[in-house]
Amino acid sequence: MTKPTSSLADLSVNTIRLLSVDMVQAANSGHPGLPMGAAPMAYVLFSRFLRFNPQDPKWPNRDRFVLSAGHGSALLYSLLHLYGYDLSLDDLKAFRQMHSKTPGHPESNLTPGVEVTTGPLGQGFANGVGMAMAEAHLAAVYNKEGHTLQDHYTYAIVSDGDLMEGIAAEAASLAGHLKLGKLIYLYDDNDICLDGPTNLSYTEDALARFEAYGWHTQRVTDGNDLDGIEAAIKAAQQETERPSIISVKTIIGYGSPQEGTSKVHGSPLGADNLKKAKEFFGFDPEATFVVPEEVRTHLAEAGQRGAALQAEWQQQTEAYQQEFGTEWELFQASFAGELPAGWDASLPVFTAADGALATRQASGKALNALKQSVPFLFGGSADLASSNEMPTSGDISFQPGSYEKSNIWFGVREHAMGAAMNGMAHHGGVRTYGGTFLTFSDYMRGAIRLTALAESAATFVFTHDSIGLGEDGPTHQPVEQVAALRTIPNIVVLRPADANETVESWRIAMTTPKSPVVLILSRQKLPVLDQGQFGSAREGVAKGAYILREAKDGQPQLLLLATGSEVSLALQAQEALEQQGVPTRVVSMPSWELFEKQDKAYQQQVLPPTVRKRVGIEAGSPMGWHKYVTDEGTVIAMNRFGESGPGEAVLEYFGFSVENVVKQAQQVLQGQPSEIEQKEVLS
Repeated sequence: MTKPTSSLADLSVNTIRLLSVDMVQAANSGHPGLPMGAAPMAYVLFSRFLRFNPQDPKWPNRDRFVLSAGHGSALLYSLLHLYGYDLSLDDLKAFRQMHSKTPGHPESNLTPGVEVTTGPLGQGFANGVGMAMAEAHLAAVYNKEGHTLQDHYTYAIVSDGDLMEGIAAEAASLAGHLKLGKLIYLYDDNDICLDGPTNLSYTEDALARFEAYGWHTQRVTDGNDLDGIEAAIKAAQQETERPSIISVKTIIGYGSPQEGTSKVHGSPLGADNLKKAKEFFGFDPEATFVVPEEVRTHLAEAGQRGAALQAEWQQQTEAYQQEFGTEWELFQASFAGELPAGWDASLPVFTAADGALATRQASGKALNALKQSVPFLFGGSADLASSNEMPTSGDISFQPGSYEKSNIWFGVREHAMGAAMNGMAHHGGVRTYGGTFLTFSDYMRGAIRLTALAESAATFVFTHDSIGLGEDGPTHQPVEQVAALRTIPNIVVLRPADANETVESWRIAMTTPKSPVVLILSRQKLPVLDQGQFGSAREGVAKGAYILREAKDGQPQLLLLATGSEVSLALQAQEALEQQGVPTRVVSMPSWELFEKQDKAYQQQVLPPTVRKRVGIEAGSPMGWHKYVTDEGTVIAMNRFGESGPGEAVLEYFGFSVENVVKQAQQVLQGQPSEIEQKEVLS
């Protein structure tokens, strides 16, 4: 293929620009400034570097491209349309409209070619780091001499706003440490943010900061210099032991009367300014959504080249299959979201004879078993692996020179960990997990939310789940976190009651394809519930809630509903209530989300509408419990922050004792339901 002439290249860039601003104008909503300034770097990347096949957007060895500055989505949609993805001109005309494939910010589960859902600044930056980590790991695991399954770059366009976000600092630090040399970011350095010039809040030398992180840095002083951008990307590719960031000096809204100002950041140009911009670029000011035929033909070449590269790759895999059949089967299964045969056969089964076990300990045992049977499990902890009971391998963990290892040391970077996990899930080829203390889930909530929105499969492991962690005190004792996580749509939160419920929670995590799964685990030891005496954890956890132990005469007058460590407390309270002549059923409710998916008949079987005397027990916020306890029940929960002290003492102080559960139950039976008022002293 001959290199395009400058005039054709410029015409292509300007077509990308004007398609984008036409979209924003048609919607009367959006961000025209970034597409007008960044179109040249996007053109160079897509036409001269990016390996992709628009006919197969999920080709495993494609280059990944992330628009971290997701507010510039019109740019991405213009690129996808022009480079041959399944995104029509009519789709572009429906920009930001209901049920369209071109939403206001990119959503990976809606639009072919969108690699990851972005918009909240900094998230895409960290997603890209996760993608590069996955590529490095898979290349080390699967590539053999003369055979290459994974060998691609991860690119992104990032903005001033991305670099200001704390998550970007976390992710950049991690990427520099890991020496992710196939990670290349183009920084749209335009000196403008939404409220005005960046120099009102952002005057650091950003590239000096990235050099300190261990990144390779370059500057392109003219954002319209196509050859200069090309040379910088080539130089970045030559740097194999450092991630690269290229500052490209652009003019926001270039070519419009409002160029260089914040006015063009997040508002349509307006009809008159749009006409003037089209005149500036030599286009008909009255025409809209114009794509010159020579531009369409020229830009199609990149996709055709990518299709040929994929065909070559597929031909190479035939020889790989013959020589490395087992590895090929794992590679295919991992990208298809499938699990190896017998993947759960070695999951542990616990008995009461095993003694009390914290659910974090049971989780660690389950995870160790899974990592033996599912080689593509890839994850770690935010510097809490020993506390989260996660596998560690010290100096042979996932590190430069040891990318084949599967245990990641994320460091104290919870938010970057969550977003990197999301990037790994989008990359494919790995099943990812990450752990920290439950109270720190707040630090990564933005990443968890986007994982759910994008319908990604990732497992978040949160230990030290309540005031029961004890001496670290209220700064580390979660109260509101479980309730907050339950409010996120498309998420499965599991708070298992014992070791066997924990194992089943992992089984659900491994088999849930389009939702993140959150495991909420205890620090303190809990008794292993006798599977012969109580309801089956295997069946019950999968349904979200189940009858753990029925009333002795089978006709309950009272229901005790509990999760996690409070389930064993409910069982003890049941014994006391039965001795007082109160037929009581205990229901374990590890997952509200899974319970809500069951049919009404099952829900009413577990929670009979005729039995309205109920007590919910959870060492966290009472938010949401009233749906299950009815207006005739009560909730024993936390209405304030905790206290520093031994875990058992703290739990008793706040009413999580047999005596108090029985007392509250009796009040409910007498028609006097009221939530515990947790003040200085509990009576």
